[in-house]
Amino acid sequence: MFEGFRYRMPEWHPFQEQAACERARRVTRADWASFKHPHLKVIILRDDEFAFRWIQEIFGQIKQAADEGRRLVLILPQPDPLYARLAFLCNRLRVSCHHLYTFNMDEYADEEGRIAPETWPNSFLYNMKVNFYGKLDPALRPPESHFQGPTDANFRDYGKMIADMGGADVCYGGIGWSGHVAYIEPGSVAFPPMPMQEWVKIGPRIVKLTPFSILQNCLGPEFGQSGDWSSVPPQGATIGPADYLAARLRSSWNGFRVGSSMVSWQRFTVRLAAFTPPTPLIPATMLQMAPSELYLSESLAAAIEPASVEEFTWY
Repeated sequence: MFEGFRYRMPEWHPFQEQAACERARRVTRADWASFKHPHLKVIILRDDEFAFRWIQEIFGQIKQAADEGRRLVLILPQPDPLYARLAFLCNRLRVSCHHLYTFNMDEYADEEGRIAPETWPNSFLYNMKVNFYGKLDPALRPPESHFQGPTDANFRDYGKMIADMGGADVCYGGIGWSGHVAYIEPGSVAFPPMPMQEWVKIGPRIVKLTPFSILQNCLGPEFGQSGDWSSVPPQGATIGPADYLAARLRSSWNGFRVGSSMVSWQRFTVRLAAFTPPTPLIPATMLQMAPSELYLSESLAAAIEPASVEEFTWY
């Protein structure tokens, strides 16, 4: 807590442990560099390398599986125009994707729990098929059924669909402002607080999005990068903790900044995820429970420090 003024966090924050927040706030670049954990590996990348390395890493998984003649099952986050660059690499180097099966980790839903259809341009499945699947050379493109996302038709069996493929080889993604992964929202009715060993058994759910997630998403390019919270649907359809931990590897990529500034809600949240013992109130702490990678940009690894008086201007 800051000296001279003590207070409690607002009640709508799911995680209320002030001491853990203070510890996270003090994590420095040197602490990240010396981070040691039996399950979680931290990799720090230059900001200008970050997007390239993420796409290169996924492409490497696709090519290696193709070379080895084995099936590759990935859980992928959405939306991201960078998937078009992944398709470009596959096309340019003539890497077939017939062995590739992808599952989107989440999707928007309305107030009644109806999942956004792929005909809606802001749906994650629409963007996956436009940016990646649709840009693959037809000769390299697998059947469209290999690219799945949560829908009203399949959601009841979505977790089983992944399990029937032998589980995911890698679950990619990042950490949300609330500490969520996918739309596994902390403190929600769909993922209620309970002992961790029970909570991690929960499968896919329809979940009410937290204020954190609504505000995070309305800064995205698909909504005009303008903070238009009225444009973001109120709920999401998501994989559950059981599906997340069932993947053979979790690969979490975190480099969010507002433009080229140092403004980032992720800088604090990734610290909570890595330095707080696993808790349902910070779902991303699941990274500590099974083999996982935590990629950070240099901007995210930088210490949390107040701006100088000269720099601290709002208007």
